[in-house]
Amino acid sequence: MTRTDLPPSLDERALLATFLDYVRATAIAKCEDLAAEDARKAPLPGSPLMTLSGLISHLRWVEYYWFEVVFLGGQDEGPWTDEDPDREMRIAVDIPPAELLADYRAVTDRYRELVAGADLDAVAVRAVKDGRPVNLRWILLHLIEETARHNGHLDLLRELADGSTGV
Repeated sequence: MTRTDLPPSLDERALLATFLDYVRATAIAKCEDLAAEDARKAPLPGSPLMTLSGLISHLRWVEYYWFEVVFLGGQDEGPWTDEDPDREMRIAVDIPPAELLADYRAVTDRYRELVAGADLDAVAVRAVKDGRPVNLRWILLHLIEETARHNGHLDLLRELADGSTGV
């Protein structure tokens, strides 16, 4: 994978946007050309939801939650429920990997535009669960951390699935 984490300038917005795009592209690259049956495998006995499909779905819905629900204050229409808080990972095994990746790309394109036009200091409409407010800058940093952490999982799961290793 060619490095795409070097921003065109060193201003804060460019750094945050570039790093988020980089970890997004890494997640997608980990799942390209993946056989559907391999995308559904859960090779870790203690983590039955930890699949390549499940993680891509999770990343897609995490971005939805932080941008749409927390930052913009929209209605939470995510697939999770109180009874099944990880449902986005569970239902992903029934969705073709190409469809999951296309959906992830579509939402990240939408949120890339949102970030480009918003002030980094803009406070989210909704506070986090403990009641503290967060701003767009915090949300971007959190999504970089979340996506990068799951990229490590994707890397290991891909190698276990078909032997492919990344750079």
